[in-house]
Amino acid sequence: MGAPAQPTTGTSVASRDSFGDTIARLGETHKEVVVLDADLSESTRSKKFGQKYPDRFFQMGIAEANMISVAAGLALSGHVPFCCSFGCFLTGRFDQIRMSVCYSAANVRLVGSHCGVAIGEDGYSQMGLEDIALMRTLPTMSIVQPADDLETAAAVEYLVAHKGPVYLRTTRQKLDRVNADGYKFQFGKGVTLVDGTDMTIVASGGTVGPAVKAAELLAKDGVKARVINIHTIKPIDADLLVKAARETKRILTVEDHQTTGGLGGAVCEVLAEREPVKIHRHGIQDVFGESGSPKALYEHFKLDAPGIASVARQFLGR
Repeated sequence: MGAPAQPTTGTSVASRDSFGDTIARLGETHKEVVVLDADLSESTRSKKFGQKYPDRFFQMGIAEANMISVAAGLALSGHVPFCCSFGCFLTGRFDQIRMSVCYSAANVRLVGSHCGVAIGEDGYSQMGLEDIALMRTLPTMSIVQPADDLETAAAVEYLVAHKGPVYLRTTRQKLDRVNADGYKFQFGKGVTLVDGTDMTIVASGGTVGPAVKAAELLAKDGVKARVINIHTIKPIDADLLVKAARETKRILTVEDHQTTGGLGGAVCEVLAEREPVKIHRHGIQDVFGESGSPKALYEHFKLDAPGIASVARQFLGR
């Protein structure tokens, strides 16, 4: 397995910013794209689209259920709506997503920002920590969580033409770049960022960068950890996961989300049926999020590079 191209060093951008820039750029050439927001356009960065195309931007107020139903109607009328709010507020309107969007297989893109504990001081009430678990249960729904700005831009470009509902999960915090210039997004296909034979670390979104750095720390101890970025959580790249399980014998999943029903749950479901292997799910484990700086919270929940490395060593019995 060849080494991937090296990312541009020193580049750090929140995926919500990359989303905002990309959707504003695509609006010029894709007249079918419309954007809706629920009074959070500054935070979700959908404001950038609204400033350029006010006739295709709909500020719906604090009425997420109505916004989702309107987005479904727009999609069924031939538009491609990007429907934006905090992840926890979108999934709080689960029934509208279930019936108006997924049951109709409408081409709605739900953009849930401020996911995970890394949103920081705003605390649990604003954190999307159960959103992946909820979205995974819905037929026709796909889930995409990019790991850096390049992947976010490429994913948004892809989603303009994708058929069916999609949940796009974006971050408030800046993400270090893990992909190289020229990166090509492949829906449903994971990316091996670091090769290794002793174990595999499977991460998504905000934990991918720390996972790559954790692999560097582990290498100093003589541990060769493979790192896989799963940007498409549903449908997940089962073949890549099975290959990693067969070759490394241990899988450590890392996510800024509840371990129940999230990335870890998805990986366990695949491997339990196709390649039983020792798995440890690492993330927010059946507790509520807390308030603090993003850095302090990642340290507390061991989602930073040293924390992931320590969990990996314990998992290996070292």
